[in-house]
Amino acid sequence: MTIANLYKLYSQYYLVDTDTRKIRQNTLYFALKGANFNGNTFAEEALKKGALYSIVDEPNYVSSSKTILVDNVLETLQKLASYHRRQLNLPILALTGSNGKTTTKELINAVLQKKYKTFSTQGNLNNHIGVPLTLLSMTPSTEIGIVEMGANHHKEIAFLCEIAQPNYGYITNFGKAHLEGFGSVQGVIEAKSELYDHLIKTGGSIFINPKDPIQVEKTQKAQTQEIDFSDIELLAANPFVKIRFHQLEIQTQLIGSYNFTNMAAALSIGHFFKVPDADCKAALESYTSENNRSQIIKTAKNTIFLDAYNANPTSMLAAIENFNNYKAPHKIIILGDMFELGVDSELEHQKIVDLLEQLQFENCYLIGNLFMKTKSHFTKLASIEELNANLKTQVLSNHTFLIKGSRGMALERIVPLIP
Repeated sequence: MTIANLYKLYSQYYLVDTDTRKIRQNTLYFALKGANFNGNTFAEEALKKGALYSIVDEPNYVSSSKTILVDNVLETLQKLASYHRRQLNLPILALTGSNGKTTTKELINAVLQKKYKTFSTQGNLNNHIGVPLTLLSMTPSTEIGIVEMGANHHKEIAFLCEIAQPNYGYITNFGKAHLEGFGSVQGVIEAKSELYDHLIKTGGSIFINPKDPIQVEKTQKAQTQEIDFSDIELLAANPFVKIRFHQLEIQTQLIGSYNFTNMAAALSIGHFFKVPDADCKAALESYTSENNRSQIIKTAKNTIFLDAYNANPTSMLAAIENFNNYKAPHKIIILGDMFELGVDSELEHQKIVDLLEQLQFENCYLIGNLFMKTKSHFTKLASIEELNANLKTQVLSNHTFLIKGSRGMALERIVPLIP
């Protein structure tokens, strides 16, 4: 079946699913494969649950005229998404970066929603599967699409750009993330800048932070829209960020001064798309973070700054420095290992520990095999279970906790352990 013919089936309802546990009526089920699963085996189940068609790439699973056999299910999904993007013919803003891209995406979406019917990447579906699914969730009624792009190897952003064909782009920053795949910070810069390369080649527009010399240098030949920080002032971040924008004071529900640039991007991009200032203010003030990102959680006796969705040296340093500036009588830091740092892993973990000592933090818990190798006087633990045993020996009341670590550490499991 050609992509054009498959598109005719898809465009009846504009629904695509890849998980039979969440199947929707009249959807197209794409039988993707993974390291530990084969979606082909669920093709018949998808049809029984209401899928319009199942797309498979193994002949043994063709059970009826409702099963469509293709050479490769993933490649077909990607081609269908690219075909759909061309039919939509709407503005698409792509975002990538080492830190803050998901929060920035959510803030931009909140602002643009005040004037347009938008659709943005859900959660962190930002890879070679997530980007196609994001595009295929847009419909002819969508007015602006916002697509987050993640990568841990070279050429991934370039590939995602070929699928999404963005008109606009923004890179949050270049930091020490996924060094194992990129090789170095310079590798990070080159890989993330594939978004710039695509937009320069296609004549798209790039939003840049004029205070970031790397962004300025990389976009000299581009059509750039500078994010005007001169119109945005950080008033406070203790703990919630308060800013001034065009004489409007905006009291947000986000913690961390590191979120200032994320807000600046959302405000500037909203201003570019002619969203009224009052609507921008309302959007940022009503936005609340979730999914273990920059969350404040009040327990019965304590307060938790939970930022456990992910971590790399750049974001870890920012979180610690922000916590250091926060005025609270009893502060406790709980950090988990940072993954995908390659040969620099031990060095980067030691730098974090050195910063904690330099800032004279006393109550710190370091969890994981990588932090266990560091040299310090802090309490080092191999697991959350060991932390739990330690916490049970203490009287914890009126304490403020910072919890941060890589996704694989799943440090949100600590929250129920704190009274």
